[in-house]
Amino acid sequence: MMEIFDILKGRPEDADYKKKGVIVQGITGAYGSLHARNMMAYGTNIVAGVTPGKGGQKFDDKVPIYNSVKEAVEATGAKISIIYVPAKFFLNAAKDALQSGIKLLVAIPEHIPVRDTMEIIDMAKHKGAIVIGPNTPGIMIPDLIKVGIMPPMPFKEGKVAVLSKSGTLLYEISDALTKAGFGQSITIGIGGDPVNGTRLIDAFDMVKDLPDMEGMVIVGEIGGDSEEMLAQRIIDSGFDKPTVAYIAGRAAPKEKRMGHAGAIVMGTYGSAESKVSMFNKANIPVAKRPAEVPVLLAGKMGKSD
Repeated sequence: MMEIFDILKGRPEDADYKKKGVIVQGITGAYGSLHARNMMAYGTNIVAGVTPGKGGQKFDDKVPIYNSVKEAVEATGAKISIIYVPAKFFLNAAKDALQSGIKLLVAIPEHIPVRDTMEIIDMAKHKGAIVIGPNTPGIMIPDLIKVGIMPPMPFKEGKVAVLSKSGTLLYEISDALTKAGFGQSITIGIGGDPVNGTRLIDAFDMVKDLPDMEGMVIVGEIGGDSEEMLAQRIIDSGFDKPTVAYIAGRAAPKEKRMGHAGAIVMGTYGSAESKVSMFNKANIPVAKRPAEVPVLLAGKMGKSD
């Protein structure tokens, strides 16, 4: 499933290699405009914005605005869109994107009704598209393209893939990796909702065959069973590149939601103990604190002092 790299940066022989166009839905809103500018400053190629009723205008005097994604795709040929609209407008915005040929949809909003998310996930499957989120910080290939709200400082180009349920921990752990000399080949924020377009197991399948990847970091959290499913997939697939995990919320009380909507433990289901046990079966050490992640990774790579 390495097509995600083709969508984000293409192949060297492609005419638009490293210049993939991105559409920003909700570009004229306070949140969308702020992060559109941040993405452009990073080097992301924003080719169009979408705000119904504001077609024909330009964002910052250079990015054309369209009334629909259909119009934006027809004008630019872009295959990537990021959504910043409020949750109540998400369903229609996402449908517009997927029906218009978008192949990578990054859904930033939180508090989206589960039934809306499930409808979009089902549509994406039928359209052969990837949905990241909702409630995600986004996705990036450091020093190349940023499609999301993550700050640029923690990230550096490298060969370690980072898959994270938590945006804040994605930043913190990537920063620790960078300072320890481990740059990132790709970072994916899965999102903290109970239902996400891309699960940890899906993200793993997207990156596991990347030829120059030297290691992987998985940032999970209490609640659900996605970490256990991923650990079993790693065992079954024979994936043997150095991998380290971290589980957020180990000290959280049972049956009380902590932060993310999906971070809730019911009995033993979704417990940190269950996740750590499965990762141990997959020969994946689990750090007790974020700063320990690069130390464990160095040990797995045989680079420890």
